[in-house]
Amino acid sequence: MRPLTEAETRAVFEKLGRYIGENIQLLVDRPDGTYCFRLHRDRVYYLSEKLLKVAASIPRDSLVALGSCFGKFTKTQKFRLSVTALDFLAPYAKYKVWVKPGSEQSFLYGNHVLKSGLGRITENTAQYQGVVVFSMADVPLGFGVAAKSTQECRKVDPMAIVVFHQADVGEYVRNEDTLT
Repeated sequence: MRPLTEAETRAVFEKLGRYIGENIQLLVDRPDGTYCFRLHRDRVYYLSEKLLKVAASIPRDSLVALGSCFGKFTKTQKFRLSVTALDFLAPYAKYKVWVKPGSEQSFLYGNHVLKSGLGRITENTAQYQGVVVFSMADVPLGFGVAAKSTQECRKVDPMAIVVFHQADVGEYVRNEDTLT
């Protein structure tokens, strides 16, 4: 467990910035204490300073995980955001997409969101902007990338893809042995 290097911090914050923008500061300086990001076995964990001090007494080899896993670095040193970060991204998301009840199951199975399943979308969402996907009852389901801007979504045919799937809460069931 070690602090992130300058390049790793930049990669993590750029990825988070696609979804929550300048609200990254709210993740670090929370009212209930100061939080930080730490790297352990190519995975980035988000944890409080208090937990960090307690975990310092545990040997690295014995430490499996600590805090919440936000994602991992691939072998090419690109940061991949994990679905375990969804609970922290959803309250601060700048751009949101709500899917109709009939399309929730399709999204949770790992499919893209089609125009026919789109309930609402945040105004002024740009193309290829990171979005958090919600059900119509405001339950966060996952996140992805907008395939079309808000203006283009109004004109496309019903079978066109409007949100590219990246992660969803169905991964807890599909990949339960690899998530930490």
